[in-house]
Amino acid sequence: KKIDIENIPLDDKKTFKLFQAGDCIGVFQLESDGMRRYLKQLKPTELEDIIAMVALYRPGPMQFIPDFIAGKHKKKRIEYLHPKLKPILEPTYNIPLYQEQVMKIVQELASFTLSEADILRKAIGKKIRKLLMAQKEKFIQGAKKNGIEENISQKIWYWIEPFARYSFNKSHSACYALIAYQTAYLKANFPVEFMASLLTSEKADVERIGFLISECKKMGITVL
Repeated sequence: KKIDIENIPLDDKKTFKLFQAGDCIGVFQLESDGMRRYLKQLKPTELEDIIAMVALYRPGPMQFIPDFIAGKHKKKRIEYLHPKLKPILEPTYNIPLYQEQVMKIVQELASFTLSEADILRKAIGKKIRKLLMAQKEKFIQGAKKNGIEENISQKIWYWIEPFARYSFNKSHSACYALIAYQTAYLKANFPVEFMASLLTSEKADVERIGFLISECKKMGITVL
C-alpha cells in the first residue's frame, strides 16, 4: 500500500484520538512525559492545537500551557486590553504565542511597517535593551496617532513584552507540528508497520529497542 504522506487528511479521527490519549511514543516532538500529559489535558481537535503545543512546550512559555488549556475548554474568561487585539489573539486564547502575532499587534495598533515590526522582533528575541526602548517609544507614539490613550498603550506594552521574549516563530512550529501529525497518523492507522519501521531505525540503541518493544506489547503487537 502506497501512502502519499504529503496528502494525508489533516482531520483524521484516529490520529486525534491518539493525541487525546497522549499515546505519542515514537511521535516526532510529542514523546516526552510532560508533553503527553498536557496533550491528555488539552484534548487536541485540530492541527492548530499541535502547532501551539510545539511552541508552548519550551522553557519560558511552558508556564502558559494551563492558561491555553483553560482557554481551549472555555474555563476562563478572556478579556482583551483593546478590541483590536481580539482578532490577533483569539486563536491562542489571548496568549501572544507567536512572533507573527507580536508583529501584527504593533502593525495594527501603532502602524508599524512590516520591517519595523521585524526590528522589534529582533530587539526582543536578542534582548537588545537600547533598541527595545526605542521601539517602546515608537509604539506609544504610533498608538497615540491611532487614538489609543497612552495609559492603555503602556499597559499593552508591559503586558506584551515578557510574552514576546518567549514567542516562537509560527512557521517553524507549524513545520514541526506537521511532521508530528504525519508520524501520529502513521502510528494510528498503520501501527504494526509504524512500530516495525521505528524499531528498524533505532536498531543501534539497545535501551531504546527495549523501550519500544514494551510499547509494542502495550499496543498488542507481538515482536518475534
